[in-house]
Amino acid sequence: MLVTTHLFIPGPTKIPEAVRSAMDIRMEDMRSPEFPKFTLPLFEDVKKAFKLTNGRVFLFPSSGTGAWESAISNTLNRGDKVLMSRFGQFSLLWVDMAQRLGLNVQVLDEEWGTGVPVEKYAEILTADKNHEIKAVFATHNETATGVTSDIAGLRKALNDAKHPALLFVDGVSSVGCIDFRMEEWGVDCCVSGSQKGFMLPTGLGILAVSNKALEAAKTSKMERCYFSFEDMIKNNDNGYFPYTPATQLLRGLRASLDLLLGEGLDNVFARHHRLAEGVRKAVGAWGLKLCAKDPKWHSDTVSAILVPEGVDSAQVVKTAFYRYNLSFGVGLNKVAGKVFRIGHLGALDEVMIGGALFGAEMAMRDCGIDVVPGSGSGAAAEYFRSTTKASATSRAEPKLRLAS
Repeated sequence: MLVTTHLFIPGPTKIPEAVRSAMDIRMEDMRSPEFPKFTLPLFEDVKKAFKLTNGRVFLFPSSGTGAWESAISNTLNRGDKVLMSRFGQFSLLWVDMAQRLGLNVQVLDEEWGTGVPVEKYAEILTADKNHEIKAVFATHNETATGVTSDIAGLRKALNDAKHPALLFVDGVSSVGCIDFRMEEWGVDCCVSGSQKGFMLPTGLGILAVSNKALEAAKTSKMERCYFSFEDMIKNNDNGYFPYTPATQLLRGLRASLDLLLGEGLDNVFARHHRLAEGVRKAVGAWGLKLCAKDPKWHSDTVSAILVPEGVDSAQVVKTAFYRYNLSFGVGLNKVAGKVFRIGHLGALDEVMIGGALFGAEMAMRDCGIDVVPGSGSGAAAEYFRSTTKASATSRAEPKLRLAS
């Protein structure tokens, strides 16, 4: 029997057939005179996914972590003071990188289940009269805890303080899924990756950069080579790369952007919100809680679900995987053993989400969690049914022609 593992982790995500087909091609000459006809429009359309018209984007053969490193090493200098916050595994790792690259990091440690403390940032920025802080970092969507932060509010804090610091955003699990407006929000570097909202395999670090950040790169003295803006710009301007690009992933990215822009980004965001609301209805019907401490933190791409005391959430994940061929995300670091995570991002619809919830109910009951069979999946189904007309994924009923 063919066994299919149903993937509901926060990334990598399901790859649409159109994207998979676009990557199923023979190797091509990345130095051919025809290649720029493909890459130059691609660069411009990637900018659209960030809602960016100025600046430029860089596509590195790496994970999002490589794009993190590129953003730092090209715009800052060792010893520069930066403002960051830790409230989950990925914001924690970003702080770790900044420290290891020699930045002077002012870290705010926040409760896991909350997000970027905009009010605290505002106080610190207002008090920084000498503008010692050179950059402010924010993880838009923390996948470890299912928390989304207020980037627009952070931009307002910078503006109110009349502070010139660069604004860096980790958008790995938000770009292409959750409303993100790079230009409107004055974001200077936004990091993303191919394996989440872009619905591709892991392997592309995607970095969008403002004109302000490009100017900062001209005076940055930090060492860089592979991730150099300068090297990329020299080659990208002509449609090429300073090293061998991941051509198949670039072809997949072209197909992914066609899907995202064809659906319309605002429709994509609405679809993700609706699917996430269905999951949240299910969690409430199970009598459980999310790791996110308040609805203002709720993520539309991943829900981290707290299990009852005495239950190991890792066992729920293992049971779902081995018994029902269903992959959920485990709890990481401080929430290890306390939460399991359902990823609801990328190429998904209501029926797919319903299957994940149905499987979660079985796995939880197998692990001794007293949830009523069908309670969560039923609550989600009723929500989806009652909101179908507003769904961007629903199709109009065909008009039948009666034979005369």
